Amino acid sequence: MDLKNILAIAQIIVGVVLVVLVLMQVRGTGFGAALGGQDYSFRTRRGVARSLHRLTIVSVVIFLVISAWSVAAG
Repeated sequence: MDLKNILAIAQIIVGVVLVVLVLMQVRGTGFGAALGGQDYSFRTRRGVARSLHRLTIVSVVIFLVISAWSVAAG
């Protein structure tokens, strides 16, 4: 396997993890909230929600780094 294949596989894995993390954060009106439904309540993130939020940010950064590295290696 060369570097390009490894980066592609890593990008797919991180992308799937990112989608799962975002869907785990959806609250409110059920599946409609995942499709753009609005939630008018204001809440602070605590406990697991805060951890999920931070893990999502880290995953996005990793995804962007892998994507940039893949373009540069391409």
